[in-house]
Amino acid sequence: MGDPIPAWQCIGCGRIEAPQTCIGVCQDKKVFLVTMQDHQEALDAIQTLIGEIDAMQRLLARIAGTTPREGQWEASWRAAQTEAKALLAGQ
Repeated sequence: MGDPIPAWQCIGCGRIEAPQTCIGVCQDKKVFLVTMQDHQEALDAIQTLIGEIDAMQRLLARIAGTTPREGQWEASWRAAQTEAKALLAGQ
């Protein structure tokens, strides 16, 4: 992923200039630009992480809401461990 490119964006009209501000009457704020490819790679990585978080939250919700039958806690625990290991292996 490349480094962000510093630029200046007018707070009124949205015009962008780089590497320095214009000498006009606009009021500029500093912004950073990245390539579309870098932006898309970051979005893809975020979507992957969101999917992993959702899967882990579903597992946690099942663990939190499960009360094993008498004498069956170990089987329930082993099943949860197996699912957790599969989720972690998918990372």
